[in-house]
Amino acid sequence: MTLNSGARFGPYEIVRLLGAGGMGEVYRARDTRLDRDVAIKIMREAFASDPDRLRRFEQEARAIAGLNHPHICQLHDVGPGYLVLEYVDGEPVGGPMRAEQAIRLALQIASALEAAHRRGILHRDLKPANILVTREGTVKLLDFGLAKIMGVPEGGAEEVTLTMAGTIVGTAAYMSPEQAEGKPLDAR
Repeated sequence: MTLNSGARFGPYEIVRLLGAGGMGEVYRARDTRLDRDVAIKIMREAFASDPDRLRRFEQEARAIAGLNHPHICQLHDVGPGYLVLEYVDGEPVGGPMRAEQAIRLALQIASALEAAHRRGILHRDLKPANILVTREGTVKLLDFGLAKIMGVPEGGAEEVTLTMAGTIVGTAAYMSPEQAEGKPLDAR
């Protein structure tokens, strides 16, 4: 479903397409109720009509909603086949930078990952495109679409996974060896 600028998606007015991938499209939009910019991630219709994929998508949204951290893109709303997220006006991390800046950004990324890991959530697709840096120099970690929810970290609760067992997901160039080999993952 491609939406044009000015189109309405519920209470959201589409501003422009931000990007598209295998799972769907992401749009910048205006929340007309709260008068703020948001990002709307809409699943492709083929995926949104698959009850199993839709269930996993919504399960992911509920888990990510609990991640309230200054360096993690916040979830504002969820519906059948879509997520409404905090709009982050930034650029992917990258390029040469001074050591001090690299350390400052790395500490922010580590803080975001630590918060997710405490909640039993493994990102599984950590790469420059999923780490935005705002004009103010603040990191925002986004796209938990491949996240693995490990259940209660300290307890013995059964692992809840959003992908089928043994499925290798992520971006090959940024995977850990364990992830690339389909082995069990942990917060390391």
